[in-house]
Amino acid sequence: MLVILAFIILFHVISATLLFISTINNAWWVHQDVYTDLWRICNVTCEPIKDSSTAAAGNICCFLQAVQATMILSTILCCVAFFVFILQLFRLKQGERFVFTAVIQLLSALCVMIGASIYAAQHESFHEDSVREGDYGYSFVLAWIAFPLTLVSGLMYLVLRKRK
Repeated sequence: MLVILAFIILFHVISATLLFISTINNAWWVHQDVYTDLWRICNVTCEPIKDSSTAAAGNICCFLQAVQATMILSTILCCVAFFVFILQLFRLKQGERFVFTAVIQLLSALCVMIGASIYAAQHESFHEDSVREGDYGYSFVLAWIAFPLTLVSGLMYLVLRKRK
């Protein structure tokens, strides 16, 4: 049982780490020497992504804010799920399941999926013409890798029973 517990904790910590890296790091979209993330565009210097008062730019800003919000929420929910798991580990009766932890972790997986999907669907409208040609960066890939990890982690909590 101790090995299973260590594996579940390690799995959860890895998924939380991937979420932190993908949310914070500036490699969601890469074009030559230009790196963009959810908040800024970096070439030689980093500058925030510009807002505009036009209607089209307002929609672009809303899409980007939705990605920012879902990625931050997924990271927070993943951390909360870990702390709830630790609390339930000492508070639950023997034989009960970690349902509350599983629900929080599955919500985190849902938020990652929504954020990465919105970014994938709308990435061309986020960037200026000079940056549109490029590739997804490793932070975007890490977000998609974090999705199945948090999903599997949530499902493991759903199946897991407290034993001695």
